[in-house]
Amino acid sequence: MSSALFLAQGGDPLAPAPAPEFTIDPPALTAIWPVLIVLGAACVGVLFEAFLPRHQRWPAQVVLSLLALAGAGVALATYLTDAPAQGETAIFDALVVDRPALFLWGTLLALALGSVLLIADRSVEPGGAFVATAAIRPGTVQDRAQVTATGMQTEVFPLTLFALGGMMVFCASNDLLTMFIALEVLSLPLYLMCGLARRRRLLSQEAAVKYFLLGAFASAFFLYGLALLYGYAGSVRLSEISAATAGSDRSDTLLFAGMGLLVVGLLFKASVGPFHTWTPDVYQGAPTPITAFMAACTKVAAFGGILRVLQVAFESTHWEWRGVLWGVAIVSMVIGAILGLTQTDVKRMIAYSSVAHAGFLLIGAIALTDKGLSGTLFYLLTYGFTTLAAFGVISLVRDGSGEATHLSQWAGLAKRSPLVAGVFTFVLLALAGIPLTSGFVGKFVVFEAAIDDGMAPLVVVALIASAVAAFFYLRVIVLMYFSEPAADGPTVTVPGAFTTAAITLGVLVTLLLGLAPSFALDWAAGGVFAGQ
Repeated sequence: MSSALFLAQGGDPLAPAPAPEFTIDPPALTAIWPVLIVLGAACVGVLFEAFLPRHQRWPAQVVLSLLALAGAGVALATYLTDAPAQGETAIFDALVVDRPALFLWGTLLALALGSVLLIADRSVEPGGAFVATAAIRPGTVQDRAQVTATGMQTEVFPLTLFALGGMMVFCASNDLLTMFIALEVLSLPLYLMCGLARRRRLLSQEAAVKYFLLGAFASAFFLYGLALLYGYAGSVRLSEISAATAGSDRSDTLLFAGMGLLVVGLLFKASVGPFHTWTPDVYQGAPTPITAFMAACTKVAAFGGILRVLQVAFESTHWEWRGVLWGVAIVSMVIGAILGLTQTDVKRMIAYSSVAHAGFLLIGAIALTDKGLSGTLFYLLTYGFTTLAAFGVISLVRDGSGEATHLSQWAGLAKRSPLVAGVFTFVLLALAGIPLTSGFVGKFVVFEAAIDDGMAPLVVVALIASAVAAFFYLRVIVLMYFSEPAADGPTVTVPGAFTTAAITLGVLVTLLLGLAPSFALDWAAGGVFAGQ
């Protein structure tokens, strides 16, 4: 109630006016229950770390994390049954829950389930993949007795949930300030988790420092771009920026400078070349379960944010920036395909593969059509599960120093473990886009949308890059099947229930989306961004 209205109704002029009432509409609260459940469980996980005895933390954190993901999934499915087609806003219009956001949330929750299973496994690496004492001196190797006595670094579970909550908010943000806060919430836990590897501690901590420094630099770009766009439009809300770009007599210098800086921050998080320099080092140095979580979930969240920003805020100016992003997509595909050929480490090879795939995804993002949106969303789903399965398999091939990631150590792997070699072959073929896999369908729908939108030359470059990238996938397959294993080569660890479930989930989804993709494609095509 305003002061004037309060006095007009006979209030005491000396008494303070009543404070304005802020309420959250119950339907809007229902829409964001998945986010609230994930972030609430993360807070409870912090309390578990503070008050539970060490020997009780691992089972409590695992159960809490899995229940949180299941509960968020149920809340999402319940809301989907009667969700408004046009979407709705929540938390004072900071979030917009529309059909693309719901698809991205479902994808993130499913991928997070597989990631948490990999993180929770304690059979592949005795005691878990994470160092039991965060302050342990780098280079120190803990034996099995020390691991049993000190346990696993279980704060990784609430950190994972915080990062997941930030990702969910990031791809549903209705304004740039909320998006920036979500970017930091998802990034800060990842910086820490990258440095918690039990093995190769120096490499892990180096990766964490690189990721932190480059991530802070990219966040500064994002924030500076946000400030310039606020100066241009007088608002950080995406729809109001769009209105300003459609009919404003202000200088375009602020607009395009701000947009350029903002997009650089987004492309960094999506590991799009040439803003990818953190990717191979961090993928290699981080604990493999965290690498799987980053490679799958962070890619989904980052491209969800890119799609929303480009299609909601900057669609009316696409003639000015589209050519630049054409060049960025080409650079990303070329860097990923060519530098991937030179790699001798499996994790670094998958990292450069992700840079190439980021270029393919960017093609769909700049199409700015309904088919481009749905194709990119479907591609994110397929890529996430395939990558999850790939890193699950990588964690099984081990020698005395931990994971055996050098390509020479994978020679003859099919003779040591035909099942593991067969699963990894299927995953690599999916990443290469071979028919009957989800990777083929994902590329097909994105390239089809690009051709329909007049980007045939870009699709030709993408096809050539795909053919080049297929070589380093096939090189690994040939190495596994047609080379003799070394006498002192690595062994294949029998996975526990958690790792088996994660790999099985990734492989089954990759197969199903390759053979029967209609359901996921229909869901991805179910709507457009609110405010578009």
